Amino acid sequence: MNTLTYKGYTAKIEFDPDDNILFGNIVGIRDTVGFHGETVAELKDAFREAVDFYLESCEKSGRVPDKPFSGKFVIRVESSLHGEIVAAAVNAGKSVNKWVADTLATVVHAHS
Repeated sequence: MNTLTYKGYTAKIEFDPDDNILFGNIVGIRDTVGFHGETVAELKDAFREAVDFYLESCEKSGRVPDKPFSGKFVIRVESSLHGEIVAAAVNAGKSVNKWVADTLATVVHAHS
């Protein structure tokens, strides 16, 4: 998946072959914020403008803008994997949360 990030907000980017444009939507917030451009440069500019407009609109209306991500999420795994995760964390001298966060960061950064 192609994404852009600006001021902590992430957008999913897609291509519309019928209209021959790139378009995107900010993910992880309740509001719908979209943008588009005919070139990558136009798309990036439109994304930054959309985020800035969203933040300005929230401020003018007295609303608190949605934060893109809270830093918390719940994951369900099989009990056997749960046990393996706990064992790996203990072996690494870390809490389960720290071990999972470090492991996920390693995987994400290896693939970006």
